[in-house]
Amino acid sequence: MIIDIHTHTFPTSVDSFITADELIEEAKRIGLDGVCITDHDGFWDHTEVDDLSKRHDFLVIPGCEVTTEDGHLLVYGLKNYIFGMHRASFVQRHVEQEGGAMVVAHPYRRTYRKQADTDQAAYYEMLERASRNTIFDIIDGVEVLNSRGSEEENAFSFEMAKWFDLPGTGASDAHRLEDLGTFATEFERDITGLDDMIEELKSGRFSPIVLSNRTSAHKH
Repeated sequence: MIIDIHTHTFPTSVDSFITADELIEEAKRIGLDGVCITDHDGFWDHTEVDDLSKRHDFLVIPGCEVTTEDGHLLVYGLKNYIFGMHRASFVQRHVEQEGGAMVVAHPYRRTYRKQADTDQAAYYEMLERASRNTIFDIIDGVEVLNSRGSEEENAFSFEMAKWFDLPGTGASDAHRLEDLGTFATEFERDITGLDDMIEELKSGRFSPIVLSNRTSAHKH
């Protein structure tokens, strides 16, 4: 099954230009099997997500992109924002308590700098510095394909996943309709809802995929 596990909708994500209904209809149109709404630090009521799924006859899964001091975490399995979630270790404890899963989003941010990518030694130094982030010790996967990232940035994310021997995911990180249909995550087993997706994320039975040539400049 092919699911876009990182998307944003307005108004919960104020920087998004698409509503949940628009997101879901476009995901259906382009042939995705499901979509996960992961708005910035905003949790959807799971009942509302179920209603969206039934109304559109399409798999919709709730999640959240949580902003922490160590990076952005795609969190699956929590239901509300709690004070203290700016700390990744705090988020981890709550995710573990709820039996959820976490993926680090666009890990190239704040670590990969193209202007500093002058030779192999400089590149390795950036990788080594990025590897000191303890966030990689608490996650289930690394987002290695993000449609808002450049080819070089996504390549850096791939290297981070390899460094820690973690599985990679792909997603559009959609803020506009045209972002959809770029990258996604392919799961080896059927996903019928949130619990299934968490189980598969925890198991590592997934891989990042390129859906189309919309972001051909970002392909590897």
